[in-house]
Amino acid sequence: MKKLGFGLMRLTYTEDKTWGNIDLEKTREMIDAYMAEGFTYFDTAWVYHGGFSERVFGELVAKRYPREQFQVTSKMPLWNMKDPAELQKTFDEQLKKCGVEYFDYYFLHALNRDVFATAENLGAFEWMQKMKAEGKIKHPGFSFHDSADALEMMLSKHPEVELVQLQINYIDWESDNVQSRKCYEICKRYGIPVSIMEPIKGGSLANIMSDAKKIFTDYNPDASVASWAVRYCASMDNILVVLSGMSNMEQLKDNMSYMKDFVPLNAEEQECVKKATELIKSTIAIPCTACRYCVDETNGGCPMKINIPRMFELYNESKRYGIASFKWHYNEELKKTGNPAECVECGNCQGHCPQGLKIIDLLKEVSSAFSS
Repeated sequence: MKKLGFGLMRLTYTEDKTWGNIDLEKTREMIDAYMAEGFTYFDTAWVYHGGFSERVFGELVAKRYPREQFQVTSKMPLWNMKDPAELQKTFDEQLKKCGVEYFDYYFLHALNRDVFATAENLGAFEWMQKMKAEGKIKHPGFSFHDSADALEMMLSKHPEVELVQLQINYIDWESDNVQSRKCYEICKRYGIPVSIMEPIKGGSLANIMSDAKKIFTDYNPDASVASWAVRYCASMDNILVVLSGMSNMEQLKDNMSYMKDFVPLNAEEQECVKKATELIKSTIAIPCTACRYCVDETNGGCPMKINIPRMFELYNESKRYGIASFKWHYNEELKKTGNPAECVECGNCQGHCPQGLKIIDLLKEVSSAFSS
């Protein structure tokens, strides 16, 4: 299996709401191009695109390609579950939406200490083993967002898992918050392969500061900035697949160009990444990946309708280029969305943030910066 996975989380949008605003025709073209080049791995989840991602996969992949020509992963949303019976009910609906009789890989979604406790109370790990015995899950595992200590605890209790999905990229590799390296090394020690998410950190590593970009283009002017981020991840051992949430054909073609016949980073390229990392880290105020879990209505959403990822994006840009240039954009955004100053501090956003950001405090910081 080729190492580039198609993440069905950031698909291109259209005004037509029939498929949850997903542009079905453009997505079909991307999937066909991806499959034509010998790539086979798709990653979806119950919550992606407001619940439409799995349906789109079923319509565009499962209905149109023989089952042996692709692998698919989906995930169990545990956040609000109370009854163990919900596991089977949700899973059966996922199989139906995805149009398959089994999942090649299946994850308990976005485990942290709290969600893990819910999983234990529901017997979710034992339930996955039952589904494996029935042939409905080939390889059970979980996606993860917490500290390395939490991961160690989970794997010590459930070493039977066969794949762990981690957030890894060259910015987060030594992050005190994400702890990518430490988590990766724990999986390696347990002999459990890793699926990588957020290799381009929500797209932010495709649009980096000019000084960092120059490091890459001076070494190889023909390689895209994003390619350095994906290849960095794919160059690790103990990696099953590197996911990319591709939104258009341009991104797909670029990714396929260097991942079809993948060549790991050499020592000089690794040094380029190290230098660029140091520069980029100095400019990031809020390490948000724009995953939108904090505002997703399936997670409860924001009661004040604050577009949290967009507010953080504007704040980061203002720190990088000066706040005067972005006050207009901020005020325009307030005409369409809630005001950070009106946050009621319910904490729902923080409970669903994979990065563990203190969103309530950060919204106050954003509001203060743009109001001064």
